[in-house]
Amino acid sequence: MASGRSQRAPTGDVLPPAYDELNCGIVLHAPTTGAICDINDRLATMMGYSAAAMRSMSVAEFSANTYADGEAEAQARIEAAAAGTPQDFDWRVKRGDGRLIWVNVHLTPTTINDTSYVLGEITDITDYKHNDRRVSLFHRLLRHNLRNEITVITGYANHIPSVTNSETIEQYSNKIETAATGLSRSVESMKQIEETLTRDRSARTKQSALAAVADTVAALRDTHPDATISLSEHSELWVAVDDAFEYALTHAIENAIVHADRPEPAVEITIDESPNTGRVEIHIEDEAPPIPAVELDALDERATTTATRHGSGCGLFVMKWSIESLGGELRIDPAASRGNSVFFYLPPQTPPADTSESV
Repeated sequence: MASGRSQRAPTGDVLPPAYDELNCGIVLHAPTTGAICDINDRLATMMGYSAAAMRSMSVAEFSANTYADGEAEAQARIEAAAAGTPQDFDWRVKRGDGRLIWVNVHLTPTTINDTSYVLGEITDITDYKHNDRRVSLFHRLLRHNLRNEITVITGYANHIPSVTNSETIEQYSNKIETAATGLSRSVESMKQIEETLTRDRSARTKQSALAAVADTVAALRDTHPDATISLSEHSELWVAVDDAFEYALTHAIENAIVHADRPEPAVEITIDESPNTGRVEIHIEDEAPPIPAVELDALDERATTTATRHGSGCGLFVMKWSIESLGGELRIDPAASRGNSVFFYLPPQTPPADTSESV
């Protein structure tokens, strides 16, 4: 399909040639009518229409049929952008060949040759939208279908020992229950990851690092009474946290306790200022066997997951993504023979006048 400058009507209201070099689509709208005044080559290719064709089209003509009042909504957004309120939204459009695609639209006011316009930056997000929907479906299956089936399996496994005197059958029952419990924990970890990635930043609160850690430690001391969890603070520091912090810290401490292979495991937590970066450093040290290299390698985003090179659980990913969602960093240093050092590095915050202040 032919497109580009040669196809544009010689109205004089055209984009500077440099816009054709951009890797995103660009459209110029008239502020009051919403009419399309010009587009760049990238948008012509993306949409499957020439610039001349799009100048004569209304937004409704190239929008998906799912928008009952798409023209009015688009015009309202254009007028809002012209008035100084930038607009950012997703829109489903119909290409010239009839194929539907998803685009992200960002509208801002601009002036070219002393004439006011609304400039739209258009990005094709079709693949992202499709993947996002697949992931959402996957999460729903994990949260509901799989979790419900695990509950049934665990219930029957618990019931088996009461109706048999066979030691072998009881052993099999215990193995079934252990496997179901492990799957249930994976489902819960996936739920935590989803919440971490989709949570609004406004839900965070400033707390002293000691208070933020102490809340989780207190709960885990009740859950694991045989474990010794010590907590010390070398510097008084403040952090901005939400549930993601609790998820990460809970996984770090419970991993240390569950994998310690000792009747009375000990976990030591230290809060201090990082000497290199000035960030808040939360150090969790345990007595468990070193975390296997294959588990740590799986956290490396530059590495490729294969059938022989992958992690077996979700807990470390919950820790990593939860801390990163707070603008922080996770570091894990396994010892040579026994023990692991887990470090959370978080951006420091100034103490608020009100300790419940949102950030």
